Parts: sequence; C-alpha cells; structure tokens
Amino acid sequence: MELRLFKLRNSKGMTAEITNFGGRIVSLWVPDKNGKMRDVVLGFEKLEDYLPEKHFTDFGAVIGRYANRLNNGQITIDGHTYQLPQNDGANCLHGGPDGWQYRMFNVESVSDNQLVLSLVSEDGDSGFPGKACVRVTYTLTDDNALDIEYEAVTDKPTVINMTNHSYFNLNGDASCDILNHLLTIDADRYTPIGETFIPTGKLASVDGTPMDFRQAKAIGRNIASDFEQLRIGRGYDHNWVLNTQGDDSHPCARLVSPLTGIVMEVFTTEPGMQVYTGNFLDGNVTGKKNIAYQQRSAVCLETQKFPDSPNQHWTASNAFLRPDETYKSKTKYRFQK
Repeated sequence: MELRLFKLRNSKGMTAEITNFGGRIVSLWVPDKNGKMRDVVLGFEKLEDYLPEKHFTDFGAVIGRYANRLNNGQITIDGHTYQLPQNDGANCLHGGPDGWQYRMFNVESVSDNQLVLSLVSEDGDSGFPGKACVRVTYTLTDDNALDIEYEAVTDKPTVINMTNHSYFNLNGDASCDILNHLLTIDADRYTPIGETFIPTGKLASVDGTPMDFRQAKAIGRNIASDFEQLRIGRGYDHNWVLNTQGDDSHPCARLVSPLTGIVMEVFTTEPGMQVYTGNFLDGNVTGKKNIAYQQRSAVCLETQKFPDSPNQHWTASNAFLRPDETYKSKTKYRFQK
C-alpha cells in the first residue's frame, strides 16, 4: 500500500497533515496570539522517517488494538486467557511492537476538511482475538478544532481501546520544553501505578498532591517533587479519572502556552486521559527543524479507557467489545489564541 500524506484545511487558515501510515498527525498549524501560524506537534519533515525502519516512534499515531498497558501481556475473555506481545517489560504496551500505529490504513474518503481511514485487523493479530474492522475519521472544523472519531466492530469478543498519540508543544518550538505550559484537568482522582507502570487497582484523590491540576498549573511546577508516583513515572505518565464521564460537550482538559498564547481544549467521550510528559525522550531522535527531541519537549494527552482495564475490571471503563456491539469514541482538540 502506498505511503500518502493528506492536508486538511478550514476557513480560518488552520491546517492538519495526516498520513495513512498509522493514521498519524504529521503537522498541526494553528495561529498564535499574533496570528503567526505554528506547528504544535512533534514529528518528522520527511514522511519516510515515520516508518519503523527509520524510527520506531508513536508520534501522532492512532494507537490500537489496546492503548496503554496490559499487565503481563494478557487478557482473559469468557474464561479464555490470551497471551499478547510483551514489549514493555512484562507488559503489552500500545498493542505490541506491531500495533496499529505501524500499519498502513486504507483511505476511504478525503475532502478539503475531512479524511476517513480504515483498517482490518485479523483474528489473532498480535494475539488479540476477533477480526476487528476499524474506521477513523478526522475532521478539521471552522472553530479551529480537529475532531477524531473512532469506530470498530468485531466478529468475536475482544478488547478495543483507541487513542491518538500526538506529542504537543504549543510553543511551536520543540527546542523549548513544555514545563511552562499551563495544564488544567477536570479530574478529582487518578489511577496510581506500581513499579511496572500497571495501575494498583485504586482510585486516588489528587487533593494535596502534585497530581492536582483542577486549577491551571505549570506542568513543571511539581514535576520534580519528592512524590513516589512521579519517581516511578519519571514525571507524569498517569491516567486521570475525568469528571466529564464521557460528556464531550465540556472540556476535560486545557493546555496553554504563555509564550505563544495558544490554548488547546480537549473534549472526549472517554472516561480517562493519560498525561505523558515525554519522560523517555532523550535526544536520540532528531525531528523537525533538525531538533533533537529531549525529555519534556512535548506532552501527550491521550484520551482512553483506563490502563489495564480488562484485568482491573474498572466499572467506569469497559474495554470489552462483542460482535453485536460497535465501539465508538470521540476526541476533539480545539485551539484558541
């Protein structure tokens, strides 16, 4: 299948470039407080650099079949345990080393402001049961939002948890870290993790901890605090339990760059959001403008089911999908200045 790049535009001058390889958002150009257009996502200038033979990254990608971690690379459905790839210690992370972020998607349709991609993941793909037929729709709206809609059906009981793994830097310059970004998360609780990054099964209050983003706070304010969760994650790499509870009419998060004045609001039908502050970026990958991507050069806001949901049995985060059901998920990133 041919590697292709598509450019979406709206009436306000905002553009989004998306490739059919992994459904990746390659660039996202939005106006800053002075009207200057800035690309606010990390990635590569050459499309070929996204291919795994060049770089094995998740920049901008659709993640599936299961975003985030599954303990011991296992799931149990109707009494049957399935062994999945273990590509994160003992865990299966982001669907394994051959997850959907490394697949060529089919192009269903394309217009000036919308792109529809599809993928068929066969029964047994990376150990997951069921043939999954997936559709991802990107729409660039005139209120400067990128809407992403996911749909999937299966012919056997399986698990589905899809997200987008864009690395955001609203400074529009990855040589300037995101520690100055002001982050707000509408969440009173989060899911603490153990040493292997798997949730402990508890829902913890953010009260009095560095995990409290209910009021706008610089990401760097507490990131180096002597707090066990930050030590384990090497920064923020945690799932927040969203108060919006699937209501995508209200923002679940807000990110602001004081430098450029760019504001990004996140809306989602998902119950959780993983915040990842580029903790494992180490300068070994050189991206746009020949910039070596260092730790804290971006932040990911990954809307999702809770990590390890099939094994944790979270009541608010059902990741199971059966043949008579359709998986649907929506996330919107809306920009202001």
